[in-house]
Amino acid sequence: MSSRLRAMRSEEGLTLVELLISATMGVVVMGAVAMLVIGALKSQPKISQQAQNVSTARWVLDRFTHEIRNGIAITKAEPNQVSFEAYVRHGTCGGSAALASTSPAIPCQVTYKCTATACSRTESAPGTYTGTAQQIFSGIDSSSVFEYLPDKTEPTYVKVTLHLPGSSGSGSLTVSDGTSLRNATLGY
Repeated sequence: MSSRLRAMRSEEGLTLVELLISATMGVVVMGAVAMLVIGALKSQPKISQQAQNVSTARWVLDRFTHEIRNGIAITKAEPNQVSFEAYVRHGTCGGSAALASTSPAIPCQVTYKCTATACSRTESAPGTYTGTAQQIFSGIDSSSVFEYLPDKTEPTYVKVTLHLPGSSGSGSLTVSDGTSLRNATLGY
């Protein structure tokens, strides 16, 4: 009989209470993991949209600074607008037909104007500021995009700042860069 008792004692296993406690703990841990996964999946579209907005803002900022850098002279300088003469590779100012590679670029008046929500670009004949505006970017929350140094009467440097609102109303993002007019500095 003592050998039988020893055999029963050597059997290992879990009691019903231990099994219930471990199962409950497992359900709690799996619930916490599921909540984290669901939260990550719900926030993914917002994160993707914000990343796309930042990428677009960087592209627009690069376009602004590249075109301003290649400008000849700034003719209008306001916090919400910059207008300058620049050489473009179109048949006419505001046209869409590209010039042949052997033809010289033509001088045009390029104007970037921003409202509290979007920025547009207008290309017209030198000295004129009217034309068909093309929206190139939207999603900003401030019309004060351009800053001029040393001042706006004779700027030598243009700082461009785009304020992007946060998707949930907080955590806005600011993307900025600046440039001087290379052609004006070199005397072209």
